[in-house]
Amino acid sequence: MTSDYNAVLVAVSVIIAVFSSFVTLGLARRVRMASGNLGRIWWSIGSMVMGTGIWAMHFIGMQAFELPILLGYNGLITLLSWLAVVVASGIALAVAARPDYRWPQFLTASLFMGGGICAMHYLGMHAIELTLPIVWDWELVIVSALIAILASATALNLFRVLHSLTGRQLWLYQTLAALVMGVAICGMHYTGMAAAHFAEGSICLTANALGGPELTTIIVITTAMLLIAALFSTLLDARLQSTAFRLNQSLQDSNTQLQKANAELQQRAFTDPLTNLPNRLLFEDRLAHALLRMGRSNHQKVRERAGVLFVDLDGFKPINDSFGHASGDEILKSAAERLAAQARTSDTVARVGGDEFLVLLEDVQDVAACMAVARRILQALSEPFHLGGKELQITCSIGIVVFPDHGVGDHLIAHADAAMYAAKRNGGNSIVVFEPHMGSDASAQLELQNDLRHAIARGQITLHYQPKVDGSSGSIIGVEALLRWVHPERGMISPDTFIALAERFGIILALGNWVIEEACRQLAQWRALGLHMRVAINLSVHQLRETGLAQRIATALQNHGVDADQLLCEITESIAMEDTLATQRTFEELRDIGVYLSIDDFGTGYSSLNYLRQLPAQQLKIDRSFIRDLETEEDARAVVQAVVGLAHALGLRVVAEGVETAGQRDILLNMRCDELQGYFYARPMPADMLLAWARGDKPAGTADFSDSVFGGLAPA
Repeated sequence: MTSDYNAVLVAVSVIIAVFSSFVTLGLARRVRMASGNLGRIWWSIGSMVMGTGIWAMHFIGMQAFELPILLGYNGLITLLSWLAVVVASGIALAVAARPDYRWPQFLTASLFMGGGICAMHYLGMHAIELTLPIVWDWELVIVSALIAILASATALNLFRVLHSLTGRQLWLYQTLAALVMGVAICGMHYTGMAAAHFAEGSICLTANALGGPELTTIIVITTAMLLIAALFSTLLDARLQSTAFRLNQSLQDSNTQLQKANAELQQRAFTDPLTNLPNRLLFEDRLAHALLRMGRSNHQKVRERAGVLFVDLDGFKPINDSFGHASGDEILKSAAERLAAQARTSDTVARVGGDEFLVLLEDVQDVAACMAVARRILQALSEPFHLGGKELQITCSIGIVVFPDHGVGDHLIAHADAAMYAAKRNGGNSIVVFEPHMGSDASAQLELQNDLRHAIARGQITLHYQPKVDGSSGSIIGVEALLRWVHPERGMISPDTFIALAERFGIILALGNWVIEEACRQLAQWRALGLHMRVAINLSVHQLRETGLAQRIATALQNHGVDADQLLCEITESIAMEDTLATQRTFEELRDIGVYLSIDDFGTGYSSLNYLRQLPAQQLKIDRSFIRDLETEEDARAVVQAVVGLAHALGLRVVAEGVETAGQRDILLNMRCDELQGYFYARPMPADMLLAWARGDKPAGTADFSDSVFGGLAPA
């Protein structure tokens, strides 16, 4: 019989073939990129859409085929043809989803998919039941099968290529690939149709079954809706995946930055900033771990020992005083390098104070082995240091303890410290091994520092306040906060003792932070009771070197609702000159938040007037040593007069501390000193007594325990 094609339906079949190929390629990317249950869902959808698209192209192509007789299709066989291509598509997508499939899997999948397409086509043709069978051109049948296999292989290869593309390149290649796949599928179909010859006089027995223009319209619309829905799903998922990827990348970047920040913070927390050696915290941690390891080994009768060397430089302070602290820092860094060079990789060298170092020697045989290391250190540090074209020579004192011979782990550092001080008393430049009689002072010091660590929590630390009197009116205009420690067993501990102890054992920052909080709290309480005045606190050198001091003070002021100009921070001249860059930076940060600033103990340091002029201070405080000799020494009066004149010329107020007699007061008032402070007016007193004193009730018994008063954390 003579056959023909409906051109419109042929065009529709080609469009569906290309469109379904485009959607299928997108679905294949989703299948490969997803995993777990989501991957299986995309695989099911992809198999259904891909198989339905190919089947719809085939069925519409069959509908485009026209014979002189009416054609129809057996429903069950047609359903089997659809199922065959869906299964083949599922196999193809399953292989395509694997990133590591090789040529055997590739060829097998191509044969399965090509066979599925052939099965779909020829089952669909078999669904046309005729009185006379179709005559086949087997050469064309074989050609159609080869085209189906090649089309499948092309699709699988395109799945792999497109997976690595993105953006506009992906859309371009996906469109071109869809055209290739669509044309290949159509080529197979129409080659297979050309292989079929229908006998004259044959009658279709299924003419009244599936078929007709209505069914064609339903299939076109349904397939188009399915493909469009699948396309939008892939686009939406791609957008969500892209957003998730960006968010995940951003999160990873944030995590990386956070890890770097944490690493940097940990390094700062456990590293000495000047020498980059471990600090006391890290040293104590490594010592504790070493003792734990030794405890396990010694329990197994494998005797191990560890040595701790306490190294202190002799005569280091004169270097700072003569050459400046920058030169002293260079000496410390060179000394740290020499110490590290004498230690093994398994040992730990730490800087724990200004010119103090600790060395942990793990797995040593005896005291003699520690002595050998100590002698090498003594020799290395005795070599001249080169500084600005000059040679400087210093020595060191070393104390040695060995665990477990010289005490338990908690006492090792204190015992090494005691041995080092014995070496100092011997004249320095020597090595002393710890002996039991040295332990009494070390144990007492260790016990005291342990008590100091808990003194704040136990309410033993308080602030006393010494009034500052206006030189013109004689009225109280401020107070200085002075740190006091009342020990439950030892009574009042001298600030000379516990401030030095706090600095030596790393407690000074905790005390400094407490002073800031307590002073702000007391300011707020006094204001609520109607007492308005400025409170001065002293800042230690350790606080100046700590980052975030200004922010900590600003937070305390804000938490207690205190105006910044009600707080005055005093820094001693010697501390200010110790690290001029750090001092200026800290002063500027404190000035920016509105805190008042004062240079304390002025006249005892080595200030550069040009540098002093650049500091954003509002006040100079004359050291008490000059005030003490005002009535008897002409040079003391000359110095004080010069300081007052200098301060006023720089626009600074002048405070004289240590005023104890009426004669001293009169001389200072004649010199136009702005504020006076000392026992002549009042001794330091608790906050409640200070409130009564300020209101005119000046009770007796406010005298302090000694003439040495410490404001905040430094000598007042």
